[in-house]
Order: sequence, then C-alpha cells, then structure tokens
Amino acid sequence: MSEKQENRLLLYGNDAIAHGAREAGCYFAVAYPGTPSSEILPAFAQFPGVFAKWSPNEKVAVEVGIGSSLTGTRTLVTMKHVGVNVAMDPLMTFTYSGVRGGFVLVSADDPEMHSSQNEQDNRCIAKFAKMPVFDPSNSQDAHDFTKIAFELSEQFNTPVMLRETTRIAHAQTMVTLGEWEEPVQGEHFVRDTSRFVMMPNFARPRHAFAEQRSLDLQDWSNEWDGNRLELKSKKIGIITSGIAYNYVRELLPDASYLKIGMPWPFPDKKAKEICDYCDRVLIVEELEPFLEEEAKILGLPVEGKKFVPREGELNLDRVAASLAKAGLLDEVPEAREGAPVIPRPPVLCAGCPHRGIYMALKKVNADVYGDIGCYTLAALPPLETLHTCFCMGASIGNTIGTSLTESDHKRPQVAVIGDGTFYHSGITGLLDAVTSGVNMTVVIVDNSITAMTGGQENPGTGTDLMGNTVPAVKLEEIVTALGVKKLTVSDTYDFDTTLAQLREAIEYEGTSVVIARRPCALFPKKKKTNPFVVLEDVCNGCGACFRIGCPAIADSGKRTGKGLAIAEIDPAACTGCELCVQVCPVDAIIPQGKREEVNA
Repeated sequence: MSEKQENRLLLYGNDAIAHGAREAGCYFAVAYPGTPSSEILPAFAQFPGVFAKWSPNEKVAVEVGIGSSLTGTRTLVTMKHVGVNVAMDPLMTFTYSGVRGGFVLVSADDPEMHSSQNEQDNRCIAKFAKMPVFDPSNSQDAHDFTKIAFELSEQFNTPVMLRETTRIAHAQTMVTLGEWEEPVQGEHFVRDTSRFVMMPNFARPRHAFAEQRSLDLQDWSNEWDGNRLELKSKKIGIITSGIAYNYVRELLPDASYLKIGMPWPFPDKKAKEICDYCDRVLIVEELEPFLEEEAKILGLPVEGKKFVPREGELNLDRVAASLAKAGLLDEVPEAREGAPVIPRPPVLCAGCPHRGIYMALKKVNADVYGDIGCYTLAALPPLETLHTCFCMGASIGNTIGTSLTESDHKRPQVAVIGDGTFYHSGITGLLDAVTSGVNMTVVIVDNSITAMTGGQENPGTGTDLMGNTVPAVKLEEIVTALGVKKLTVSDTYDFDTTLAQLREAIEYEGTSVVIARRPCALFPKKKKTNPFVVLEDVCNGCGACFRIGCPAIADSGKRTGKGLAIAEIDPAACTGCELCVQVCPVDAIIPQGKREEVNA
C-alpha cells in the first residue's frame, strides 16, 4: 500500500478489494492462497477489528465462509479461478439457501495463464451457479464493487462473485476511499430448517426462489449505474467490461460504449439501447464470448469473437489488431517496445530443498506424477523429472491409476506432492492408495510453508494469518493414521542418503511414503550462509553442477584445456545448500571463506 494523499491511495486491485471489504463492514475473511488472489487476505488482516484466516483448501474456505454468513456476519472468501472448481459443491447449494450476513466470493481469473494451468472464465460459473457477478476495470472499481457486492448480497439474499483478473489484481490505479463501517459480526446462528437443510422437499422451492431472484437481479442490473451507457457516435458502439474497457476506450475515444460492471444478470435493456442507437455494435471481452452470447440470446445484432481472440490476455496491441480486423481502425499502431527483457526461464530457486529429491528421482528413472506448487518447475530443463500436472492433489490419484492399469512396470511409479498441497487435497488420495493396496511411492516435499504463492501459513506451520500460535499438524501422524507402513523422512540436502532412502521406498511392496523435508530457502526469511565458489584450476568442465539447475551456477565463459565450460557461482544468490558440492566429482567447489583462508 502506498502513502495516503487525503482520502486517496495508489492501490493494487487486491489491496483495493481489501479496503472495500473493510469499508463495507466485513468482519470475517477466509481463503486458500492462489495467485493472483493471494495478497487480499494479508492486506485485510492488517485492519483492526477484523479476523482473517487461511483454510486447507477452497471448498473448506467456502464452507467456513457459509458458516460465518449464517451467523449474520459479513464475510469475504477469496481464491483463484481454479479454486472455485474445488469450492463448487457447497457453493451451488448455498445459492439456493441464500445468505444471512453478506457473502462475497472473489474469483481471481488468470488470462494468459501467468501462473495457472488453464484460462477458464468464471463469469460462466457465476451464471451456472445463479449468483450475480461483478467485473471491475480498475482498482477503483474493485474497491467500489466490493462494497456494493456486500449490500447486494443482503438485499437479494444471495452470495455474490467479484471476478477480477491478473491485470486488475496486480496493477495500481488511484482509489478514493470512504469511511469505515463498524464490522458486521453476527451474534448467533438462527435456525431455519426449510432454508438451510437442503433436502429435496426444501430445495425445490429454494430453486424457484433462486430463479425469481435472478429476474429481480436483472432489473437491478439495468438500473445500476455501474452498467454505464456512454453514447456518442451513432456509427459504432462497443459493449465491453473489465480490463478490456480501458484498451478499447483509448483506441476508439469517440465510439459509444456500454461499460458493463455486472456481466450477469446481463443488463438486457441497456444492451438493446446501444444496439438501437448505433449502426454497428462490437463486443470486446477477454476469454469466453460471455457478453456476446447473452446479447445474441436476445437477438441483438452484435459481433465479437470473429475479430477478438478467445484465448490469451488482451492488451492494447491485441485489441488494436482486433479493431483493425473489424475495419474500425485504418491502421494498427506500432507495437510499443520497452526496455529489452533478459530471458529468464522459470527454475527452482537457489538452495531450493526440492532440488535434491528430484536429482534422486532422475537417478532412479521414475515416472513422476506431479502436482501444483514450486516443485512443478522440475518438469523443465535441466531436471525434467516431473511428467504430469493437472490440479491440486492429482498426483496421487494419477499414480494409483497408472499403477493399477500399466501392464509393463518398467519404471517406478512415484507421486510428488507438496506439504501444503497434501493438506489441501492429498490426504484422500493417499487413503485410496493404501486401501487399494497399490505398489507406489508418494514423495511429500515438505518445505514447511506455502511457498509458491508468497509464503503463506498452512496447517503444518504452527502459526495462523493473524500471528497466533496454533497446533502444527504433523505429516508423519497423518500418513501413519492412513495406514502407511513404510514411512521415511529424508533431508534433501543430503543427496546420497536421500537417494538410498528413495530406492528403499520404491522397492517396498505396497504404498510407501517419503517425506523429503527441508525448510524453504526464501520463507519465512531468505537463508544466507557462507556461499560456495568454484576452483577454476580444479574444475574439469564435466557439467555435473549445471545439471542440478541451480540459478546461482553459471558458465564463467572460461574453458578447460579440453574446451569444456568452467562453472562459476554467484555468491549473492548462493544459499550454501551444498548440493553442487555433493555432485562435483573432483571437489572443485569449496566454501568461499575457505578459499579466502587459503589465499591469505
């Protein structure tokens, strides 16, 4: 958050949502961290008089949020777009029963897949679930729409989705702030069996209620000034929403616009008005043709995805190309070239504790079924030791399936899952493996933090988001309780021992578990020990240290007598993990301090 100027702040979209929730009197916030949503809860937790927490997964977060709402408490639940998939079971029914305290669900979508495995558009999920959805275009919208969402939730007795995208979440614009309301915390749960016990006899009338509510919300959508008509030119009209509004508005300043802040229920009357006013109407939106389909259902003469790409993140250049294709720009502005960007392929960090176990997995030539986390990066060169990745918790289920159906068991079958992901959705998979009697190995890479999304707490860290000391759940106790008989805990910085333990686990008949444990090199604070250096006169250029994929190790540009590359280590990046020392066959890597002693 930046320095406040009167009642204005330059805020990221995520911080703006946190401010909007606090101003709306939200007391309780719960989430599972996922980029690009992860910063919302830490920002909200800084405000006085509120409570925020992480849950083990998104389904639990929504269920906890529902419980909070049932007491009359205003509640915020946040997650990334694929997290909503995990939360759909309770969410689909909650839209029938309705809320007591206002309930706002933030879905942070990720066009271009900057940090995600797909590009789904959760406006579609909101419509499917029969819940209204807001689509902000900047941080001010994100702030304002959050406040309105809480009011709408209680007015219409519905959960509400605020759907942001990566570009909104992680870009800064000025925000005018308002006054804080007293946090709305309910006193107690009020029993109402016909609303909150969703048996068939009670659910049927609630479905009818939800359908009528959608019609009422559409009337509200047509009246709300966040769905804004900007009528100028009669030749061309643009229907747009979200970040796309900013791009097309810059390129076609004289066109007429329907800026949609609430895509569903769709503001049909305003859409008809711009179509009646303009000779031609184009819809510019990211990802799915959501607005386009809603307009075409009404029989409106609009165009959209025949010109605007359906995949990827929109930017000024892509929108300009789309408008030129539609004949609305005479020429496409030249692409803007900024400062040259040095290519930086994603790799595990220097000193990452996951590197050692992947070196061992490569050594045993295992088929490695992967999961979501930092360790997914091992799929890339030079490690190339992760062979599938679908969703949180999928690694164990995938390995069960291949182990039970593969007729030619030439290679070990290994699932790799992080500690946070195991708490999220790996426990039931491991239970299935044990009760199915599957010969497979599960490697839980335990770095004692939820690292890839920014170092958030998880059930094993012993602290919560509010800084309280809480019970730390032990992986060993869970694994043993699930019936695993072969359990090993390894130190991934000790490569030879880790390799021996992995081989022993693979040879075991049944389901075995290796907990590969070392704290993250960056969280809660970056580890800095005496770095290592390469003795140039000893290095034989074999490249063994290059193959571990440490970003602190690079080609020095110097060559051995045989023309092979001599390595060098960046002392600013090296964390002193010693893995390179252990793989070097000629002892050419020593602590920096030791070389300085020799030189002295």
